Amino acid sequence: MNDGDVSRQIQQMVRFIRQEAEEKANEISVSAEEEFNIEKLQIFEVERRKIKQEYERKAKQVEVRKKIEYSMQLNASRLKVLQAQDDLVNSVKESARKELLRLSNDKRGYKKLLKALIVQSLVRLREVAVLLRCREVDRKVVESVLEEAKREYADKLKVQPPKITIDNVYLPPPPSNADSHDPYCSGGVVLASEDGKIVCENTLDARLDVAFRQKLPEIRRRLVGQVGA
Repeated sequence: MNDGDVSRQIQQMVRFIRQEAEEKANEISVSAEEEFNIEKLQIFEVERRKIKQEYERKAKQVEVRKKIEYSMQLNASRLKVLQAQDDLVNSVKESARKELLRLSNDKRGYKKLLKALIVQSLVRLREVAVLLRCREVDRKVVESVLEEAKREYADKLKVQPPKITIDNVYLPPPPSNADSHDPYCSGGVVLASEDGKIVCENTLDARLDVAFRQKLPEIRRRLVGQVGA
């Protein structure tokens, strides 16, 4: 083999090696590109999920805040309505309480009322001896109807007339003015057994409180119905 043949064989080997190297390099490049794209997609998917989760979390927070705010506004509205109803009911009760003060101005009517209250209290107590407490301004009126009240009670229950002692400790006086906050009594009486264990509070204010508690549901229905009409 001469030098020319050797040279040609060497050149062929070089070309073969170069071709293999280029093909291998190309394979590596393609593989690297594919791996890069796969990794890029994986990273993108992870970040996309994170963004979606964060969005859903914040959306839920917003929804919860909306519900809380709505609930607070609803409760506030309900409280305002209830407060308005209470104010209206209290104004009715206050008006009724002011009307009570006018009863004692009707001398004849108030005298009959005091006697009826005393008889009713005696019937409830059914004691042979009682202590009666009234307003100081009512003492003379009470004294004037006491004997008649005792007889009426005795006739009604077919018993002996009871002993009634008027207490020297009086109920509070009438209010000095309509807006007074001092203790006061609109009228009526309080009777008790001699030992003080049984008490019948038959003042006009106490009767108003009892009647108001009993009629409160009906009063509310009527007032709320009128307001809503």
